[in-house]
Amino acid sequence: MASQWSPDSWTNFEAKHLPAYEDADALARAEAELAACPSLVFAGESDALRGELARVEAGQAFLLQGGDCAESFAEFAPDTIRDTFRVILQMAVVLTYAGSLPVVKVGRMAGQFAKPRSSDTETQGDVTLPSYFGDNVNGIEFTPESRRNDPQRMVRAYYQASSTLNLLRAYAGGGYANLRQVHDWTLDFMGRSQWSEKFSAMADRITEALDFMAACGIDPSELPQLQGTNFYTSHEALLLPYEQAMTRRDSNSGQWYDSSAHMLWIGDRTRFEGSAHVEFMRGIRNPIGVKCGPSLDPDVLLRLLDTLNPNRESGRMVLITRFGHDKVEAHLPQLIRAVRREGHPVVWSSDPMHGNVVKSESGYKTRPFDRIKAELADVFAVHRAEGSYPGGVHLEMTGQNVTECVGGAVAITDDELSSRYHTHCDPRLNAAQALELAFSIAEMLQPQVDRAAAAA
Repeated sequence: MASQWSPDSWTNFEAKHLPAYEDADALARAEAELAACPSLVFAGESDALRGELARVEAGQAFLLQGGDCAESFAEFAPDTIRDTFRVILQMAVVLTYAGSLPVVKVGRMAGQFAKPRSSDTETQGDVTLPSYFGDNVNGIEFTPESRRNDPQRMVRAYYQASSTLNLLRAYAGGGYANLRQVHDWTLDFMGRSQWSEKFSAMADRITEALDFMAACGIDPSELPQLQGTNFYTSHEALLLPYEQAMTRRDSNSGQWYDSSAHMLWIGDRTRFEGSAHVEFMRGIRNPIGVKCGPSLDPDVLLRLLDTLNPNRESGRMVLITRFGHDKVEAHLPQLIRAVRREGHPVVWSSDPMHGNVVKSESGYKTRPFDRIKAELADVFAVHRAEGSYPGGVHLEMTGQNVTECVGGAVAITDDELSSRYHTHCDPRLNAAQALELAFSIAEMLQPQVDRAAAAA
């Protein structure tokens, strides 16, 4: 089967949630322009991530994947990128220090533009226009000009992703991620909250440890592990014309890689059997995620794994469960048992965001923080009961001071949602909520760490 794959073989399969372009010639020109552009990421980087995910799979590390629901052209700014990166660094330090595990950091950044839509069109009053598919397809404003599906937007998204990656690489390797800077990662607007104070106390202990190392003659500045960090990018591989155009054959191995991100995932709506998205993803060498919702039958999951990872390579597959806070126990155990029975190597990650969207009394889509925590708690409990390892979390979050998810220690109420509700799609955790959740996850992880230590 692998020999029959090509970057465009997906066109022979059923493709759902793709926009329709009126001008085929314009689409072809945009695809050709992208195909001639430099790669955004490189095969060796994706291979390195696969190696780190293999450690997660073995219970020796933890995956933290987070970022915007949907990136936009309007909100693209260096400070926005920096602040989300800062929050991820904070969360990773909490998980590393309190959870006693190295953290693999993967951003929903530098490519997370396209969004699946339930309908190709949207009607307001007596006007019907194409649905908003994300800024790399069309605009969010409800006008004929904005909602026209424009393939040139893919090219603009490429250049924004390139700029974002340049900045992320500079932050990750240029000194900003140095553990000596740990106190500087707290965002000013978080103030003196319970969780920012707890993080500050942890930062004090880290600084004391670094000072102790220096006093013992070990110079922390000479240890590369303390000077920077590996940071990877990911997005949903939804817009297949873009992904195909960004796919390159590695000159060393001869293998195909999607150079738009280190890791790609297939959404819950596009992972069906016979899917064009599954066909595309089976041929690339990048690590692959699969969203697993309540409708996923265990036998279907096993066939997906046979298709996407026939050689059963470690570090290739991340199963991202997203059930809703009240559906975990009904669905997760049977998936775990089926995967274990067939011997498929996978990373189990939890997305506690997508199954917990509700409409508030004020009319805004929101996600109650208590439900997010409850789903994570149930996921960890099920994995403990099944003897498997809950290896990661997948979060929609931002470094901006938004009010989109109700609850948490910051106690955002329904009445406050409208004050800073900026998302282009689904509600995101703000920095304070994300940090609070990191401390909760660290506590949930501790029994797993203790059990692994006892077994060793």
